[in-house]
Amino acid sequence: MPSRPNMIIILADDMGYSDIGCYGGDISTPNLDSLAAGGVRFTQAYNTARCCPARASLLTGLHPHQAGMGWMTAADFGTPGYAGEVNERCLTIPEALAPAGYHSYMAGKWHLSFVTHMSPDSPRNSWPRQRGFERFYGMLAGAGSYFKPKTLYEDNTPAELPDGAYLTDEISYRSCGFIRDHQRTRADEPFFLYVAYTAPHWPLHARAEDIARYRGRYRAGWDAMRQEKFSRMRQMGLIGDEWRLSPRDRLVPTWDSLSPQQQDEFDLRMAIYAAQVDRMDHGVGQIMSTLAESGMTDDTLVIFLSDNGGCHEEVHRGSPDPATFGTHESQESYGRPWANHSNLPFREFKSFVHEGGIATPLIVNWPGGVSANPGSINTSCVHITDYMPTFLELAGTDYAPDPSRDAWPLVGQSFAATFAGKHIDRGTMFWEHEANRAIRQGDWKLVAKGIDGPWELYDMRCDRTELNDLASKDPGRAQAMAAKWQQIAERSNVLPLDGRLWKERVKGQT
Repeated sequence: MPSRPNMIIILADDMGYSDIGCYGGDISTPNLDSLAAGGVRFTQAYNTARCCPARASLLTGLHPHQAGMGWMTAADFGTPGYAGEVNERCLTIPEALAPAGYHSYMAGKWHLSFVTHMSPDSPRNSWPRQRGFERFYGMLAGAGSYFKPKTLYEDNTPAELPDGAYLTDEISYRSCGFIRDHQRTRADEPFFLYVAYTAPHWPLHARAEDIARYRGRYRAGWDAMRQEKFSRMRQMGLIGDEWRLSPRDRLVPTWDSLSPQQQDEFDLRMAIYAAQVDRMDHGVGQIMSTLAESGMTDDTLVIFLSDNGGCHEEVHRGSPDPATFGTHESQESYGRPWANHSNLPFREFKSFVHEGGIATPLIVNWPGGVSANPGSINTSCVHITDYMPTFLELAGTDYAPDPSRDAWPLVGQSFAATFAGKHIDRGTMFWEHEANRAIRQGDWKLVAKGIDGPWELYDMRCDRTELNDLASKDPGRAQAMAAKWQQIAERSNVLPLDGRLWKERVKGQT
């Protein structure tokens, strides 16, 4: 395997497991599909269920609590694991790759700085430029308008989106510019590029021409379309024959029970969401074309994933008139029903650690380094902490933080062996978010919802849609796995655990 490749991570925001075409989705994503056709798709890749914790784990190779991001940037709960900002006890990927001669660039959403540390006169120790990126263009905040975004910066200087511009396009444009500039000035040195799209995170904002292409496509409704997608996924070999489709979420009405007006509005919501994904895919195509034009395709590893599952949050702000949906005047989400469709075949959503919240599509493409059969599917488990150690292995360098930082040892494991088509045993994987808890060991997963939720035990080999709880039938296994979860939590800044009080704490601090 070649050493010191260029490395690109492309991260989608709030996108479900099965939204894109190569994972059975009904959104047109020809560029991502092309990456998959020439590379490898993973069916058991995981994130950490929420935006900023996922970004912390992705960039540090640690559990989010170890990096200070156990919850979000909106509050500091007074304990090291929930400080609301990425801390100094970790290295980021660009910091770790710098000794190996890498230059690092970022375009897109940061979301790792405390909410009061996003203005020009605030502390900048957690900003991208201060955490290893030589160039940065994007948002420090976690969400905002695609037409008039706030907390937008170029390097450390406030910036504004040009009139008529669209944030997704600008992220793609800046990413391509970083590649071209690197090729022009440092062609003989490797780079790391982090492309963190805000799409398709709410608000539902998209270009009118993109929305028009999807208008009417979702009139068949989520009940019929979930069945159609499930059949496609099975035909594509993405899900096991023994798995059952999770039922429609209990809070989602049947499509036929809606009035024609309601059906039309839901069709519009999903059309805008699809347009957001479509425009992101267009940007992926621009990035790949830029690599080709620069002669870098064979020497560049490209990885695509999502930070969490589809978002069920009901957001209704700004103008309530459906005629304004998709524009800056409206602040809407696509809602629980379509998130249930996005996360198919799994149940639950963003913020939960059942599969619907933590399963991500993962595409790996590297013509000069991936020797697995093009278009193949790998069933190895990959955790979001695994990218840092994988990149270090490919760069031929070690994790070597300054001793004064008292840095945590990496918890991630390299999955570079899968690039040759090998199956790897990932070992124990751990999750916690908002007191939603899970641990996976081999084919077994233990999971609980909320601080008072009981542990549920599932055999992932035959029931990855988590419909047959075996905790009462195999209490010994459940107890042993719960004890292991507690052990990891105790040593990883996860405790004290009290999800019931978090919303009240946030209310008093934001």
